[in-house]
Amino acid sequence: MNTFDEILGKIKEYDTIILHRHTNPDPDAIGSQAGLAKSLRLAFPEKTILCTGENDVGDLAWINTMDEVKDSDYEGALVITTDTANTPRVSDKRYNMGDFLIKIDHHPDVDQYADMEYVDPTASAASELIADFIDQEKLPLNQEIALALYAGIVGDTGRFLYDATTTHTFEVAARLKATGIDTAQIARSISEVTLGQAKLQNLSIDKLAIDEETGAALAVISQADLKQLGVSQAEASACVSSPGRIRGILAWIVAVEKGDGTYRIHYRSKGPFIHKLAESHDGGGHELASGANAKDAAEVDQIYRELVDACKNYKEEHPND
Repeated sequence: MNTFDEILGKIKEYDTIILHRHTNPDPDAIGSQAGLAKSLRLAFPEKTILCTGENDVGDLAWINTMDEVKDSDYEGALVITTDTANTPRVSDKRYNMGDFLIKIDHHPDVDQYADMEYVDPTASAASELIADFIDQEKLPLNQEIALALYAGIVGDTGRFLYDATTTHTFEVAARLKATGIDTAQIARSISEVTLGQAKLQNLSIDKLAIDEETGAALAVISQADLKQLGVSQAEASACVSSPGRIRGILAWIVAVEKGDGTYRIHYRSKGPFIHKLAESHDGGGHELASGANAKDAAEVDQIYRELVDACKNYKEEHPND
């Protein structure tokens, strides 16, 4: 693994820097990308620093929106990916068109695709790593930057509920809070949903198929469901955590149909590691929270069967849990 000093040294070499993050972004993807970009723009006003990815970021536009990036911008450019474990998950496939590629991430390092990388799976969020990078290298930090990074940390820790939250996570959060950001408003912005999203959360519960023996569960959301409720593909992620509130569910999948008939797969777990399952279906992520893709309903069924098996094995190995 490279050092923060080495990464900053490489940043100083380039006049154009383009930042990518993962597709179907969450607050950490947008926050880590935006926090780094905004800090570098203040530190190096003479450089061109751009953020790219699919333009529809759903209800996360309050954190950041994307820039217009042309193919010609990649000529001789430095490309940095944040919060992106493997190449299938990189949003905007032009990430390899630049001169040099840096990866900054906190997922398990399953795909060493960059020329230089800083990967720390013990960090709660990529935004935590970016905050550390800014602090160690004495880069600018203001309220706008802190808002993006704090949102990323709150999002990936489930408001500091998940196991990945450490004492260092709170130290970083305190440092960001010290800039004067409204942390209560950030938490509200992350948790707020539209009426359509609230109805979709209820629908995801109504549609749950639960394997009572293993605690595996599946909810399939169709395009017709999204259209009826007026919820976009990006906004559908608001329903992903809903099944986790149900006692007896150990791990679950929310499969959201896309406009082309394929499915976005959202994995969540309270015990069994599911990132390897996601990796086998054009995805990846954390041990207890990952994303993948399915080409059709048959693959969704296959994915659910794999989850049932994973839950069964987990229960056999952890009979007292």
